[in-house]
Amino acid sequence: MITTFESLGLTMPILQALKSKGYKVPTPVQQQAIPLILSGRDVFGSAQTGTGKTAAFALPLLHLLSEKQRVAKHARVLVLAPTRELTQQIGESFRLYGQNTRLKQTIIYGGVSQQAQVDSLRRGNDILIATPGRLLDLLNQKHLSLHAIEHFVLDEADRMLDMGFIHDIKRIVQHLPAERQTLMFSATLSKEIKHLASGILKDFDSFSIKSAKSDPVQTHEKVYYIDRSAKAKLLQHLVSEESIERSLVFTRTKRGADKLVKMLARKGIMAQAIHGNKSQAQRLRALKSFKENKLCMLIATDVASRGIDIHELSHVINYDIPEQTETYTHRIGRTGRAGREGIAYSFCSPEEKTYLKDIQKFIGKQIPVALHPFRAIG
Repeated sequence: MITTFESLGLTMPILQALKSKGYKVPTPVQQQAIPLILSGRDVFGSAQTGTGKTAAFALPLLHLLSEKQRVAKHARVLVLAPTRELTQQIGESFRLYGQNTRLKQTIIYGGVSQQAQVDSLRRGNDILIATPGRLLDLLNQKHLSLHAIEHFVLDEADRMLDMGFIHDIKRIVQHLPAERQTLMFSATLSKEIKHLASGILKDFDSFSIKSAKSDPVQTHEKVYYIDRSAKAKLLQHLVSEESIERSLVFTRTKRGADKLVKMLARKGIMAQAIHGNKSQAQRLRALKSFKENKLCMLIATDVASRGIDIHELSHVINYDIPEQTETYTHRIGRTGRAGREGIAYSFCSPEEKTYLKDIQKFIGKQIPVALHPFRAIG
């Protein structure tokens, strides 16, 4: 029997919002998480990017809030996410699925003036979506209180740890009511993640969902062995030969991203960089242009790219091989989403071969080697 959103028991305004977007069948992570969350259980979910994880917690939380809808001064839901871009994405999901409710939200992140966020908090809200640093700033300034939080979501927990947010998270948890529902999602299951889960979850249910990207039909991976000096030529060659219309390219550093943008511009390829040194307005403009097909290539560092959700993104290109094995799966998870095919290319220079070896051990397979017309390495 096929599971539908109706069979999960979601309220009619939410079902109508889903219908308006053409969503009929929940993904595996949604089928697992929604009933547990509706029952009030704490949940630990392991699910890769692209599995429908945001809706897996947004839909049942909207349902629970709308059942007890009231004029809210203090938020009842707190969602923590590691980056500005991801808070924006999560906020958009709550807005979309809750469009037929009166529920209000405030999104809090750093890098911009806090005044608009403070004003929004004063007007009252039901849902608070935040990065840890700015949330703590506003807590310390007494601009908000978390005493009314009934549901706490820690999204992308592994990335939170990678970015050094563990101490901020622990401080935030101290501001939360002891009686609450806690939901935690992570793409990987390290010892550190399990330790964090044991500290904030109570008598929880857990599940693990494999991403569709692990299926080779969904994401086709290739590695190019090439000297570092020839990487830009290879990128230009692939864009031309394969008529790549939209690609997300990863570099290791912010300086490397800016340098690549300039190199490509000289070859007539228009790209923009998105990284921590760019203002929030610059990052949002670049992302908007990319989503609207006005920009064919976005060059990103890993931190800045977290939370980027581009429908029908055909190519992810690892211009630099990531040093962290888990980062590889996060990167290629940007393509091959929601049942669509995607392509992930990796450029491996001599000094990066050790990283590639570790990645292949981590994912449990050898990535096929592709040929190219430039100087190759052994």
